[in-house]
Amino acid sequence: MSPRPRIVPVSLALAAAIGLVAVIGVAPPAGAEPCQGAAGAAQPLPNQAFQIPSPSGIAPFDRPIGHKPVGANESAPLPKLGLLPALLKALTPAPVRQQAAVVPTPNPAGAAAPAPPVAAPPAQAAAPAPAASTAPPGTSIVGWVTGPDSPNQTIQRFAITGTDLGIMWDNGDPANNQVLMAFGDTNGYCGIPGKQWRYNALFRTQDRSLSKTVAVTDGVVGNKYSGAPVWRPGIAKQIINTIGQAPSETGIIPTAGVAVGGKQFVNFMSIRDWNSPGSWSTNFSAIAMSPDNGETWGVYPGTMRTPGAGNENFQMGAFLKPGPGDPYLYTFGTPNGRGGAAYVARVSPGLIPDLTKYEYWNADSQAWVPGNPAAATPVIPGPVGEMSAQYNTYLQQYLVLYCNGPNDVVMRTAPAPQGPWGPERMLATSAEIPGGIYAPYLHPWSTGKELYYNLSLWSAYNVMLMKTVLP
Repeated sequence: MSPRPRIVPVSLALAAAIGLVAVIGVAPPAGAEPCQGAAGAAQPLPNQAFQIPSPSGIAPFDRPIGHKPVGANESAPLPKLGLLPALLKALTPAPVRQQAAVVPTPNPAGAAAPAPPVAAPPAQAAAPAPAASTAPPGTSIVGWVTGPDSPNQTIQRFAITGTDLGIMWDNGDPANNQVLMAFGDTNGYCGIPGKQWRYNALFRTQDRSLSKTVAVTDGVVGNKYSGAPVWRPGIAKQIINTIGQAPSETGIIPTAGVAVGGKQFVNFMSIRDWNSPGSWSTNFSAIAMSPDNGETWGVYPGTMRTPGAGNENFQMGAFLKPGPGDPYLYTFGTPNGRGGAAYVARVSPGLIPDLTKYEYWNADSQAWVPGNPAAATPVIPGPVGEMSAQYNTYLQQYLVLYCNGPNDVVMRTAPAPQGPWGPERMLATSAEIPGGIYAPYLHPWSTGKELYYNLSLWSAYNVMLMKTVLP
């Protein structure tokens, strides 16, 4: 039977009684300064009222060392907006080089129980989709999503000077259709003790034009449709907290998101150690769920995948909603870091929290094997770094984006989630966008000829929106 979890607000007293950690705000020093680097030009938000304690006693840091791509140059110039050189105007082929779910306990991320959502703002009229480009196919940088140069003003409006990833998915809400964006390690003002460091953060957007970047409205406390879940106006809150299942935990990083049945699901990894650039080790991966459009989250303990018995190949995820007529939800898996191959599993959408119901593709038998992650065989050879996937209506094929060994953004297509997957096709090279690019995450509303996707840049430690026109 499908698990039917329920998440309810938790008071500070109850949180303390059951061993959860609540974040309590304290006043910052008057001389707070923003983080160095790309955020250096920003001014601190006046009257900042929160210092975010470092979770689990972990010392904060300026940027997550383990996310650093191999060969990334922190002093590299920031990319100019506009078309990339002509060599990117054609997509040229490149050589292919456990237990039943448990009802989650919510992880409070604020003071007292969250206030009931205030009345949602009227749904904005959907902007027209981008017109088909008449320019030759190619790749361009649209604009910054986060950081000091973003029109979203994420420093002043969300206390975000630096962050990465920006995983996007459709919230599936017909009353207020939005795209949700989950970010990884997030910095605020470094002059404030703890640097306002957060394990993760979330944006919401209704922007369909995408002509300048992905526009995000203001965050409103308790409003599940506002631009971000916030502790107070001006500071985005951490959405997924520790569940206390690891002796050493230096990160809780979202890797995939999907909406099913009015609920939001995020696959995340618990980081044990940031190792060398492009490599890290995990305690486990797991699934968090939000019943209220990302405002509050709980973690299913039964979805924890501790490395071993095949679960090491599903430490990072990429959810995939299928094409017409397919009743399954698919999830790609890769091991820690950026060097492993990609594997795939499928599950009935109503059974996401129950790992015993997953089936794993085995190429040797050409069959889906139930309940045994060790039976999964690679569907895409490594190195595969931070993958995203969709069914593309223009190509009428499944499509994945990821960064390969040299940290180039590449694309593959296939007639089915299990493949066979075609050769890598180059979308953007690390040489053309210096500074360490990684994590190309597809926009769920761009499934046609024009692809939009977020891409992180290490030297700026922020996220930019990219556009590729398919031939």
